[in-house]
Amino acid sequence: MKKLSIFALGLVFACNSSQKVVSEPAQVTKVTDPVPYAESITQDDLKEHLFTYASDEFEGRETGQPGQKKAVEYLKSHYESLGIPAAKADGDYFQEVPLEVSNVPEGSISINDTVFELGENVVSFSSAEGNYDSVIYAGYGIEEGDYSDYKDLDVTGKLVLIKAGEPIGSDGNYIISGSAEKSVWSNMSEGMGKKGELAQSKGAKGILYYDSQNYPRYKGYFGFMKTNNSGRMQLAEDKSETVLIILDENSAKAIYSDIVSEDVPKTIATDLMLNVTSTNDKISSENVVAILKGTEKPEEYVIISSHLDHIGVTADGQINNGADDDGSGSVALLEIAQAFKKAADAGHGPKRSIVFLHVTGEEKGLLGSRYYTDVEPIFPLDQTVVDLNIDMIGRIDPNYKGARNYLYLIGSDKLSTELHNLSEEVNKKYTNIEFDYTYNDENDPNRFYYRSDHYNFAKNNIPIIFYFNGTHADYHRPSDTPDKINYDLLENRTRLVFYTAWEIANKDQRLVVDKAPSATEE
Repeated sequence: MKKLSIFALGLVFACNSSQKVVSEPAQVTKVTDPVPYAESITQDDLKEHLFTYASDEFEGRETGQPGQKKAVEYLKSHYESLGIPAAKADGDYFQEVPLEVSNVPEGSISINDTVFELGENVVSFSSAEGNYDSVIYAGYGIEEGDYSDYKDLDVTGKLVLIKAGEPIGSDGNYIISGSAEKSVWSNMSEGMGKKGELAQSKGAKGILYYDSQNYPRYKGYFGFMKTNNSGRMQLAEDKSETVLIILDENSAKAIYSDIVSEDVPKTIATDLMLNVTSTNDKISSENVVAILKGTEKPEEYVIISSHLDHIGVTADGQINNGADDDGSGSVALLEIAQAFKKAADAGHGPKRSIVFLHVTGEEKGLLGSRYYTDVEPIFPLDQTVVDLNIDMIGRIDPNYKGARNYLYLIGSDKLSTELHNLSEEVNKKYTNIEFDYTYNDENDPNRFYYRSDHYNFAKNNIPIIFYFNGTHADYHRPSDTPDKINYDLLENRTRLVFYTAWEIANKDQRLVVDKAPSATEE
């Protein structure tokens, strides 16, 4: 089931992950020596690409803007020059991604004659209008197994008031999990989406969502949009008539004073007036997708991805070149494609097909990758073996001032023990990079697992690895320029991804998916 973006706002602010301990060695398939082809990935070539791709000419590659159009033409030209065909059957390298921008809403809501201005005690990212004399309080808004907050409730055409979190039993354990561990319903990145979709499936007109802990994040994002006059971008198909209002404690208690302490669902009489208006502008953007067909298993697909966009130009005219984010991943993907093509031209093509996927709209909420997975997958997801996602691999973060040869890996163990083991063995055999799993930890506050394009594959039970060098002082700033890239590290990290893809593509059997973490629950 697709997640409507109106209910997926948590992805803008959060991510989550868990680290598994594995010990069994991977079985790395013995195939043609890939080293000569990996050695075609060079610092000089990466640098040449990046000084063009992250130049001022590309104007920060903002989604749907002229600079992004120049970027996709650059990528397309490279695949054409290599002789790697487009992934689409019609020969078009561009997968159109229809987008809309909801301009920053204006207005207020009135609760029992108290007016709450938008952006203060209430936040909405789309229009919400109408008068209501009651709302349905559905507690935590959860339904799973024998537990349901919607028992005996008819919410058809109503506004539903729900709160973040999940119920705790008299034994102190969480009712849904039956243990001291929280379930996915408490996960910021997915909880609101699951609760919103459930309410919508039951016919609710809209959702009033109370989340005191994370409200400052939503409020801050709204304030940023308003200050920069930038609306929220979404897939065109996500446009929904469903109302979503996020409440802080003051506005939530104005509707139901006992909302913090009481979980029992009920109908609440109230005088509620929604007066929030917004308009939508259509935006056109593109993913760039090429494919090298497999020699033995062409209907199984290894996807290597990076995002082609960045954040454009600042209000005062400075260009955010995005050399690391994600110029580094974009040019790495071009070099990996070249290496695979050299192997294929020498008669050593991969057994499985390799899909080179450059996605748009990552900076706007993983939109291009979600369009590919949820709306128009060019190749069947059930035949997609893995997604190796590259997002920022050209720099050194402040934690590694002395030790340079490192890389953060995220998600390798989430769905496939075999993938994690293979990744470790490939690295030991070829590149000897120090893998850091800090951001793979369940409790890491950065929650990066949900913050790049691999997530849209992972939620569809496709094993992933996210390659990442961490953030730095130039992250999302005009100072993220190609002269600051560590090209020796970029070369070795790019080769790592090539070697990993090579082994996966040439295995006799596809990767085994032996885990089902909460990140993939629907």
